[in-house]
Amino acid sequence: MSSQPQPTLNAISGWKALLKRAWPTIRILLSLALLWKATSGIDWHTLLDSEINMQPKWFLAAGLAITLAFICGGLRWGFLMRKVGFQGSVVEYVALYFAGGLINQGLPSTLGGDSYRAITASHLNRGGKYSETKELDAELHHAVDLGHAPPKLRLSFSMVLVDRLLGLAGNNLLGGIGLILGGATLAAWGVGLGYAVTATMIFSGLMIAVILAWTPARNFLQKTLDRLQLNHALPGIRLAFSWPMNMAQAGFAIFIHLLTILALGFCLKAYGANAPIEGLMIGLPALSLLLMLPISISGWGLREATLSSVLALWGVNPSLTVLASMSYGALTVLCVLPGAYFLLKRK
Repeated sequence: MSSQPQPTLNAISGWKALLKRAWPTIRILLSLALLWKATSGIDWHTLLDSEINMQPKWFLAAGLAITLAFICGGLRWGFLMRKVGFQGSVVEYVALYFAGGLINQGLPSTLGGDSYRAITASHLNRGGKYSETKELDAELHHAVDLGHAPPKLRLSFSMVLVDRLLGLAGNNLLGGIGLILGGATLAAWGVGLGYAVTATMIFSGLMIAVILAWTPARNFLQKTLDRLQLNHALPGIRLAFSWPMNMAQAGFAIFIHLLTILALGFCLKAYGANAPIEGLMIGLPALSLLLMLPISISGWGLREATLSSVLALWGVNPSLTVLASMSYGALTVLCVLPGAYFLLKRK
């Protein structure tokens, strides 16, 4: 009787393996379908005949804003890594951040950009060289089982997670402020939702700060981290979430996301369109949350469909929004291209 479920388990495992192999192709098809949906309503002849007054200088401004956002994100992650004992320089962590960003733009890879920088950074030494290169290559080309991973690799992944949580906090705070400023245009409950989101994020930040400040709770957290073989993670967590550093981290995270919002606004200006800042503060944070679902390649298609719908509420031409969004995506790829140098350098 115990042998009967075995074919069923094998069949389930087979389907999972098939879905895993097919998922990158599915994501590409979904991105193309969403992009087609977003552009299908554009009357290209009318748009071209309207003689759009393009201003290329705004593309340059958008590119600078995107690049600065990546540099700031890399600096934040680099300081977290150094706080928990990793020995790479901040410049090297910024370089890895660009490399991870390039991978996240859709390069064919067996792992995401976050995993790449976590794995690679765990082998980076003080001189900018990589230690245990054979183990590094094996970890990069095979799925990492964190349950059996060495403590150093677990610690590196934990700081990537902390970095992502700070980014999520900044994204949600900025979105909440945007809803407070312009939520009434979105829906009758928009302003109330903005206050609720902002209050929830502030309350969560204060509660974490209290836990880190209260010695019994902090000791319990350290024991929990010890059981997870993350013995040295607490200094990085405190750098991110303890009072008053959490205020600076929140402000810095908001600044990084504000740079991406400005970049999209500059792309709109390049096509002669103007969007109110509150509309962008609602649209892009909402899009960032949607992008947590792995249904498209780096947001292509999903970004255009979402932003054209949201900004239309403020009277922005959906056709120009789609063009600006596609330009924003293309500029993001160009801005993280320096990451290709560091990927090839390691090879």
